[in-house]
Amino acid sequence: QLQLVESGGGLVQPGGSLRLSCTASGFTLENYAIGWFRQAPGKEREGVSCISRSAGSTKYVDSVKGRFTLSRDNAKNMVYKQMNSLKLDDTGVYYCAAGYGPGLPPIEWEEYDFWGQGTQITVYS
Repeated sequence: QLQLVESGGGLVQPGGSLRLSCTASGFTLENYAIGWFRQAPGKEREGVSCISRSAGSTKYVDSVKGRFTLSRDNAKNMVYKQMNSLKLDDTGVYYCAAGYGPGLPPIEWEEYDFWGQGTQITVYS
């Protein structure tokens, strides 16, 4: 079965940090660009960041620039999102998605080949 799995969500106070991981089952991520999305309570899903398959290019939505950092270890079939200085507005379900190809799509693009099931992040004060 081909699927993506996110992990690393949880509860954190404002200013705290979390690291999300995204891995694949049944296929390797090395040929896929990875996008990260989040859906806050009562809101539509939005693109947050993406990383090319070589990790040579990344994009971030303005609200997370300087706070979130993407990286990947293709040998381990893993993609990571380090999230620092978390804010209340960062609360939501975070999804990773994999799209085949060498390019880096727009952050809001959603025509990915595979999606994870999501992991919850709750920033509480």
